[in-house]
Amino acid sequence: YAPWCPACQQIESTWESFAKESEHLGITVGKVDVTQEPGLSGRFFVTTLPTIYHANDGVFRRYRGSRTLEDLQGYILERKWEAVEPVAGWKSPSSIMMHGMAGLFHFSGWIRQIHNYLTGTLGIHVWVSYAIFILATLLIGLFLGL
Repeated sequence: YAPWCPACQQIESTWESFAKESEHLGITVGKVDVTQEPGLSGRFFVTTLPTIYHANDGVFRRYRGSRTLEDLQGYILERKWEAVEPVAGWKSPSSIMMHGMAGLFHFSGWIRQIHNYLTGTLGIHVWVSYAIFILATLLIGLFLGL
């Protein structure tokens, strides 16, 4: 979820109720703010918000059902998750590919922090910051090419 997301705000009370019932269902329910954890959004290949996953014994399934409390509970109690195709091996959050994707998301966050430091703290114009990144990209490419 993300705090600014209208759909996430709409499901929030239902999700909190589902989390309170989780002990009776024998599960753990959580939520992750993708603005604070960009690596996880990359690892789980989050393209829409909110995104709900069911994980059991290292097997991940994306929940695409109705977002009512009854349907979420039914998904667990009636074991409807067993009929859902698991996330493909290469797209699984625990795969090497998704570890790499998480790394790219962390790297992009690091670049954003450098850009904010250059423009906000040092007062460098935005286009100068862009030029620095372009030059760094070209130099790294030339170095790797050698």
